[in-house]
Amino acid sequence: MVTPLRRGELLGFATVGLVAYATDLALFTCLRGPAAWDPLTAKSLSFAAGCTVAYAGNALGTYRHTRPKGLRPYAAFVAVNLVGALVQLLCLTVSHYGLGLTSQRADTVSGAGIGMALATLLRFWGIRTLVFRDEGRVGSWTG
Repeated sequence: MVTPLRRGELLGFATVGLVAYATDLALFTCLRGPAAWDPLTAKSLSFAAGCTVAYAGNALGTYRHTRPKGLRPYAAFVAVNLVGALVQLLCLTVSHYGLGLTSQRADTVSGAGIGMALATLLRFWGIRTLVFRDEGRVGSWTG
């Protein structure tokens, strides 16, 4: 059962994630399309922009009650998001270079679609468990 507190957390995380995703997708599409950058560089830069938006949104919104202090929460956030970025880059690499699907649409689906969906699951768990820990909360998001 989803409690009102957990529902609020999921809604906040999803809202911040959508804004960060829109930032990532818009920048990736612009860099990959009109700017004609290679797909991995474009994805790396769009990821950095999306990650910055996500940290600010989660720290100031969704998890503001945890009051993260110092560099440890930010470093953990970056680490969790780097692992998520590796998932996205792996999906893009397999699709573009391994499967030969080299169109802008294929790059967007693999990097910003499939890769983002898989990375989001990992990020939710990692951010909630490792970054914005609520000392009153026991266990992971499943318990």
